[in-house]
Amino acid sequence: MTEKLSDATRGPLLEPLFATGWEMVEGRDAITKTFKFSNFADAFGWMTRAAIWAEKWNHHPEWSNVYNRVTVVLTTHDVDGISALDAKLARKMDGLFGEPQT
Repeated sequence: MTEKLSDATRGPLLEPLFATGWEMVEGRDAITKTFKFSNFADAFGWMTRAAIWAEKWNHHPEWSNVYNRVTVVLTTHDVDGISALDAKLARKMDGLFGEPQT
C-alpha cells in the first residue's frame, strides 16, 4: 500500500529532485517541474514515453503541454500528498528527458 512520505523520508527522496529543478507546489503537497523541448514533436514523444511508465506503475501525472513545454505536477491522490511513487516517477521523467531525441 502506498503511504504519504513522512518528514524523515522526504529529505532523502525529494532533495535530489529539487537539485534537478523540481519544486514544491504552493498550497498543496505536490511537486512540479516544467520540461522544455526543442519542438512539439519532442515534447509529445517524451510525454508518450513517460505515459508508458506511468501506466505501468499505475501512477498518473497531472500535466499540460503547450508547444515545446510540458508542465508536470506529481502527487498521490490516494494519500493526499507526496509518496515514494511521486519521487520514482519524477526520477524516471528526468531520465527520459536526458535521453537523446531521435
